[in-house]
Amino acid sequence: MSAIFERVALIGLGLIGSSIAHAARRKGLAGEIVGYARSAQTRETAATLGFLDRVADNAAQAVEGADCVILCVPVGAIGAVTEQIAASLAPGAILSDVGSVKASVIAQALPHLPDSVQLIPAHPIAGTEKSGPESGFAELFDGRWCILTPLPDNDVDAVSRLRAFWEGLGSMVDIMDAAHHDRVLAVTSHVPHLIAYSIVGTASDLETVAESEVVKYSASGFRDFTRIAASDPTMWRDVFLHNKEATLEVLGRVTEDLFALQRAIRWGDGDALFERFSETRAIRRGIVEAGQDTARPDFGREKPPQA
Repeated sequence: MSAIFERVALIGLGLIGSSIAHAARRKGLAGEIVGYARSAQTRETAATLGFLDRVADNAAQAVEGADCVILCVPVGAIGAVTEQIAASLAPGAILSDVGSVKASVIAQALPHLPDSVQLIPAHPIAGTEKSGPESGFAELFDGRWCILTPLPDNDVDAVSRLRAFWEGLGSMVDIMDAAHHDRVLAVTSHVPHLIAYSIVGTASDLETVAESEVVKYSASGFRDFTRIAASDPTMWRDVFLHNKEATLEVLGRVTEDLFALQRAIRWGDGDALFERFSETRAIRRGIVEAGQDTARPDFGREKPPQA
């Protein structure tokens, strides 16, 4: 595949930023890939790993001459970072991001941008619980969705180029309105993470259960919650603060459903429990059939080597 952009600048070199670099180099999607991270140690690690053509000393320097700039920073930092780089953005450049919230990204970034820059927010729905430049890998986006939330006045060709870039990285691409994106992700990602944090925190707080027992007897359900709850705390703090309305709306509905299940258990209403569990099982089958997970009993986990 030929290069889609002459120079891609990545601001933030954690799991997503480093994976974009790996995947772009795999397919030759950019003539040059430049990166910057706030931490000097992260910049040094990225340079050592060699997934960038150049590591810049500051954000403004990184974006100079880039026709595509992707902000791979926590949602809460979007406004400050955009303000830092705005004067250095090339006319006609595409500015995008990878955040899990989109309406807030637009509200934070747009006031700082010159009219010549195309703001096209994006959200790759891919990740692991690991972070840092050493955690990135080229296959992260393969077969996963990336949602673009273009602005009404975006140039059609610019949107097409960014779409082609994400498809080149391995993603399937969908386009939707920013507000709708935030409601969808509140259901599929944000509230599930909040519940995971809550359950793992509750387990650690129970005085009648020792911490060693929680670790020793973790069945697959709790174990999966701990994987989710191990995600980057800064990123998720910002997600909830910047998608407040949608998260609270969905959380309210979940709370009502939990009360309904509580009543069914209390009153021995097995029919209600069976009906609810059957509905959710069908959703699980749909996810597997859509290729977004595996039906393997171990959920695709590698078994540890036998001693």
